Amino acid sequence: MSDTGLLVSFFLFVMGSVVTLCGLFLWRTEHAATPEPALGLIGRPRAGLREQVTGTLRLIGEILPNPFVSVEESQRSLIAAGYRQPSAITVFFGLKSFCALMFALVLGWVGLLGRGEPAAAFIMAMCGLGFGYLLPDLILRGAIARRVENLERALPPALDLLVLSIEAGQNLDAALLETGRELRSLFPDLAGELAQVQLELRAGRSRTEVLEALGSRTSCEELKKLATVLIDTERFGTSLAPALRTHAKYLRTRRRHQAQEAARKLGVKLIFPVFFLVMPSVFVVTLGPALIQMYQNLIPMVSGAGMP
Repeated sequence: MSDTGLLVSFFLFVMGSVVTLCGLFLWRTEHAATPEPALGLIGRPRAGLREQVTGTLRLIGEILPNPFVSVEESQRSLIAAGYRQPSAITVFFGLKSFCALMFALVLGWVGLLGRGEPAAAFIMAMCGLGFGYLLPDLILRGAIARRVENLERALPPALDLLVLSIEAGQNLDAALLETGRELRSLFPDLAGELAQVQLELRAGRSRTEVLEALGSRTSCEELKKLATVLIDTERFGTSLAPALRTHAKYLRTRRRHQAQEAARKLGVKLIFPVFFLVMPSVFVVTLGPALIQMYQNLIPMVSGAGMP
């Protein structure tokens, strides 16, 4: 096949893929809206852009298979990132397939236009396919790390509120509910986890199972330690307020040590940017004029010495 025919074929393939995705998007938009019960109308309102995009990705995830991904592991990762919806795993698989196809098409087209060789376009398309397929996993890991950091930052004030509530005469369930309600505006992630604990307790699960699930689903080591403290105090019948106060003191001491460790590492980390970025510019500014002046003075001397 000639280069022109290859370009035309690739262009038709890209256009077909775009038209197919647009058709899926419009189909999902048409079928995702619900009737308006308040007005008694048969017409369907327009869904928001976020709902339309989510519905389209869910449809792609339902159509395209994902044989290389563990559903249970992806589900745990999504829950740790804060996505507890039942359709989150399907939307995530749809996002992986969509990113893989888009990166493959774009890089394959760039390789075909830049090199003009089908082999180069195929290699770049395969690279784009792999990168696009792994990109949502990298983004999800970053979201989990940010959420774990937010949870760890929220734990010391949450423990202080728990201590105050327990010392005021409330039991642990009421203290957890009140703490989550007070932290809803400042630390919504921890407030959501405490609300999930209350829902599971009302559903009839034991407190030990609920606290163990709290530590495991968030991937936060500090929440696991807090759950262990609460379980041990309930198991051995010890006083809860002193244990929580001690744990809050431990958390603040640990965060202070982490800040001191980061401050001590800063001097070592600054060596590389100073050596590779600052020092060359300093040498250029200080030695550059001297080198230019030496060059201008040495050229006439060398040319004069070479003359007969």
